[in-house]
Amino acid sequence: MKKCMSIWVFITVLFTAFVVPSTGFASTGDQGINEKLGLPIVVYGEALSQSQKTDVAELLEVNQHDQVDEFTVNGQDLANYIGGNPNSNMYSSVKIIHKDNDAGLNIEIVTPDNITQVSKEMYTNALLTAGVENADVLVASSVKVSGHSALTGIYKAYDAKGVKLDEDRMQVASEELDIATDIAEEEGIDQAKISELLTEIKKAIAEQDPATKEEVEQIVQDQLQSLNIELSPEDRQRLTDLFEQMRSLNIDFDQVKTQLEDLTGNLQDLINDDGFWKSLQTAVQNFFTSLSNFVKSLFN
Repeated sequence: MKKCMSIWVFITVLFTAFVVPSTGFASTGDQGINEKLGLPIVVYGEALSQSQKTDVAELLEVNQHDQVDEFTVNGQDLANYIGGNPNSNMYSSVKIIHKDNDAGLNIEIVTPDNITQVSKEMYTNALLTAGVENADVLVASSVKVSGHSALTGIYKAYDAKGVKLDEDRMQVASEELDIATDIAEEEGIDQAKISELLTEIKKAIAEQDPATKEEVEQIVQDQLQSLNIELSPEDRQRLTDLFEQMRSLNIDFDQVKTQLEDLTGNLQDLINDDGFWKSLQTAVQNFFTSLSNFVKSLFN
């Protein structure tokens, strides 16, 4: 019996060492209080019951920090920041850890089954539009929600800490998220494809620096054609109007482009990296070779 247990322990440890990949999202474990960047911020949706709030706190790993700044977001905040319905029930909750400059914006949805309409790439695009950068952001909900209200929680967190985000940019960011989720749902297009479209349009704007709405419209059309996406005339117009608004806000698209490339480039490099897949194949082969040798040694 002991020999059998030893075999399974060895198998588990060896397989983990060879095969299980490490996560790409930075750990949010406690490293003490960062006096330069301040405490982590947690914003809970007001509609959460006490038990739901406890569950969300666990999901957001709040107890891994000695101290956090806590706030609550409600329907009136939704109205104040992005012109939403003040009677809305707010469930989406977030944790924000500020990072040093050039750290980039990292989003993790820790309850993907409960955030039904918004992907992390959509959040990233919208938050960069709003001017949020250099932070780790975790999003969670204890019930199924669209995910739109998480933006409001993030805006409130920055406001409460004395960081004023541009109101016009916040409004446009909210509209961007609405358009992205609407198109994904109405046109039956994958969320990742819509996020790629938004990203590529922003990159093209950074490169071409359009001076007129007609030039913005041409960029939108070119990217739709490049990605082989068919949209209704109404949705094409919504995209054109959206990016024309962004252009008029003098957003630094070069900076946005850099952060979007950082976000999408790492995964794409990994997928295209033959060396990665070869090393994974070698690791698996080594695992089974070691396992075979070990089992044989038990019976010799």
